[in-house]
Amino acid sequence: MTQVWNADLYDAKHAFIAAYGVDLLDLLAAKTGERVLDLGCGTGDHVHALRARGVDAVGVDASAEMIARALVKFPEATLRVADARSLGFAEEFDAVISNAVLHWVPEADAVAVSVAAALKPGGRLVAELGGAGNIATIAGGIDALRAARGLPPAPPLWYFPTVGQYAAVLERAGLEVRQASLFDRPTKLDGEQGLVTWVRMFGSSLLSGVTDAPGLLAELDRRLRPSLYRDGHWFADYRRLRVVAVKPASNAL
Repeated sequence: MTQVWNADLYDAKHAFIAAYGVDLLDLLAAKTGERVLDLGCGTGDHVHALRARGVDAVGVDASAEMIARALVKFPEATLRVADARSLGFAEEFDAVISNAVLHWVPEADAVAVSVAAALKPGGRLVAELGGAGNIATIAGGIDALRAARGLPPAPPLWYFPTVGQYAAVLERAGLEVRQASLFDRPTKLDGEQGLVTWVRMFGSSLLSGVTDAPGLLAELDRRLRPSLYRDGHWFADYRRLRVVAVKPASNAL
């Protein structure tokens, strides 16, 4: 399924995505002069941050809307539309960084092969994606409401692997996994309508076939408020998988 992005809404209401990625930039620890690919760069914040550190950063994203917005914000940046499954780079990068993107591409093996090809021997991948159990409460709540309306479960869209599953994907692509962890990260959403805004931005596929989306979302708000709303804020039940992998110097894929 093709995801169409509202890049302005992404920046206005979902800045937490880039903000959480700061830890990933620190883990990457890119050095001045290194060439780094930001895979799924969104509206360009991490490319800009890397460039400010003297890194030769290139950003790619499958969304033309995101790249257009990024170029408005950072016209000097090197950005382009590209498919993670077929990046077309050959040993050009010292590192690839990817934040909150790879769970959007179920063809994980194709992505891993494409990333491995883009890395120079000795290059590294630093990535964070949704892991097993991510948004289980939100997705389960919507599926329950769909069932009450006589609708089947929403069509699968995301790829939320376990540590073992994703390590195997990277190893099949010839990468050596150095670190991998799965952890809970309840994530604060913006505003009183934070849950509804999140679903409309990221989970529109969950509403496939629903004829009364506003009604379903109002009921979802009511049902999930006891579990996901506290201290005046909505929190998405995120679980994240963070990995560091290296392309062996002797393995020129």
